[in-house]
Amino acid sequence: MTKRFGFDAALFSVKAYLAAILAVYIALSIGLDRPYWAFLTSYIVAQPLAGAVVSKAMFRVVGTFIGAAAAVFMVPPLAHSPELLTLAIGGWLAICVFVSLLDRTPRSYASVLAGYTAVLIVLPSVDTPQLIFTTASLRVQEITIGILCGSFVHALVFPQSVSAFMLQRVTAILTDAERWSRDSLSVDADPAIDRERRRLALDVTELQQLSIHLPYESTRIAPRIRTVRALQDQLSLIMPLGAAVADRIAQLHEAGIPHPDIARLLDDTRDWFARLGHMDIASRTAEAEALRARCAALEPPVRAATPWHDIILLSLLSRLSTLIAAHRDCRDLAEQLETPSTRPVSARAAELLEGRRGREVHRDYGGAVRGALGAFATIVFGCYLWIMSGWHDGSTAIMLAGVFTALFASAPDPLAPLRTFFVGTFIAVLLGMLYGFVLMPRLDGYLQFSATMAPMLLMLGMLMQSPRYAGVAMPMLLGLGSPVLVANEYVGGFASYINGGIAQLVGILYAIVMIRLLNSTGAQAAIRRTIRAGWGDIAERSNLMGPPDVRAWINRMLDRIAHLAPRLAMAGRSPGKPLYDALRDLRTGIAIGELRELRLGMSPERSAPLTAVLASVGDYYRGLEPDRPAPADPRLLHEIDVALGAVQHDEDPAVGRSGVLSLYSLRRNIFPEAPPMAAPERVAA
Repeated sequence: MTKRFGFDAALFSVKAYLAAILAVYIALSIGLDRPYWAFLTSYIVAQPLAGAVVSKAMFRVVGTFIGAAAAVFMVPPLAHSPELLTLAIGGWLAICVFVSLLDRTPRSYASVLAGYTAVLIVLPSVDTPQLIFTTASLRVQEITIGILCGSFVHALVFPQSVSAFMLQRVTAILTDAERWSRDSLSVDADPAIDRERRRLALDVTELQQLSIHLPYESTRIAPRIRTVRALQDQLSLIMPLGAAVADRIAQLHEAGIPHPDIARLLDDTRDWFARLGHMDIASRTAEAEALRARCAALEPPVRAATPWHDIILLSLLSRLSTLIAAHRDCRDLAEQLETPSTRPVSARAAELLEGRRGREVHRDYGGAVRGALGAFATIVFGCYLWIMSGWHDGSTAIMLAGVFTALFASAPDPLAPLRTFFVGTFIAVLLGMLYGFVLMPRLDGYLQFSATMAPMLLMLGMLMQSPRYAGVAMPMLLGLGSPVLVANEYVGGFASYINGGIAQLVGILYAIVMIRLLNSTGAQAAIRRTIRAGWGDIAERSNLMGPPDVRAWINRMLDRIAHLAPRLAMAGRSPGKPLYDALRDLRTGIAIGELRELRLGMSPERSAPLTAVLASVGDYYRGLEPDRPAPADPRLLHEIDVALGAVQHDEDPAVGRSGVLSLYSLRRNIFPEAPPMAAPERVAA
């Protein structure tokens, strides 16, 4: 997003520093007793993109207010029942974590914050329940000051636009997608192209995350979210279509039958992909329609005994035509994003934007329940240890453990950021001793404080922009905002400070232990749940009789692929085979949707072979196990071939064409090594 340690990182660091210092000044000026919360919040909401700062600030305000209200609601009636109060705060955190894990967008930050804000307010207030409202209201005020300062500085001082960044990403994504599609049309295509093409799933998810911030954009008229959703839909088609086209080209090449017209068509299409980014709408549309017309003209007819070779050729030309249209539509929608006008840039763009709704995503209910139970157990068991130990600062350890459990519940490997956070916190404790007991006592006034803090804060602010060092830089920044530096709150002196530092380190270690105990098989279980969810969707879709929603299916499957990728990497497994299976399942679901759509216009007698195929596909996927996926029953292959013979004999040519395309795709996805189908007469017999 930004150049590491370059101008952008330096600018971000300066703006974050100004926001933090301004927040401290305002908090001190109005007499707040804990200005370090304003200091910390200004850094927590800091983002390189202005719209992201504002949106995150809004989510934080909402989450903080809800969490503070929950704390005020819980403490007075349960103050004299520690057991019930512990269960209440643990249950509240669990509910918030559950909701956040189902959201999986930047909006989930509000749910996380509502959970751990209540923890941060309740646990220190158990000895003074009569002050809970004052504590909660002060916390809201302090955090709001930090939010407003961060939003003000980042949005007004050389703002970096979410819209501009999104447009840059869209250009890069389309360039990559066109290159992958161009290379896929080659007979000797590099197998790495198939792996690279799967990055589209991550790119589509990135656009989804960025679009959440668009309503908060302050530097220009932001692109409409429905245009982003329409672009995501068209990008989602490119991955399965490109894989299908490459597969059909390889099959025709293996057959060894020369096709000079097809070769010229592929060459011209590759040339069109290469020039696509530099063409205007009129030229792009005209050439796309000409290429699609050539595809239609070269399609072999479907008749009673269509040769297997012609079926492959029909599938290639049909999928190639759709792939060309998808790339054309992507470029039209990209231009729509760039224009500030609401008027569609083309008639096709108007069609794609009509009635566009939200994007369908994968929701891991099992993972959400697991994360919620982990947060609940961390709070309840930690409070029991704290009460039994009698350690006064034990509340700090439990607070931090609850915060980390909530923050990292959605991480593929929550232990990795916790380990770096422990290192950063340890360094921060040492820095706190230097600043709090060596430098700060020699300072006089706010200006000297600001100047003394500047070198370290500016350096850490730049490190926040490096993925390699951000995990250590953030806890160091939080440590520099500790009470001993900003509010001189450690009245007990050095011993009290050390005790608090130890409590922070113990809290992180406790969170690591609890996550290791409760999440020892979390990554593997998440992988299995995600794969099983895709198979369950296929089984359910196969048995439905109504109109299919193919777009929703594609969106959910691509979201699952993006959800799987980091977990597979964390588990040390190659993403190739599992992601290939997900891509195969994606194409299978599309074929099922096409068959269901075809079946809607047929009588029960005519559609009986299709119904039998769909039922068997559903049974096959319903019985699959991720750890031991069994091969499909050969009887399903026979049923597919019977259905292929039936649709080829159908009196309606449109039914024959659509049925052959869908059934061939289904056959190729489930039985990729199967020999060509026998003649329809022999199969039917």
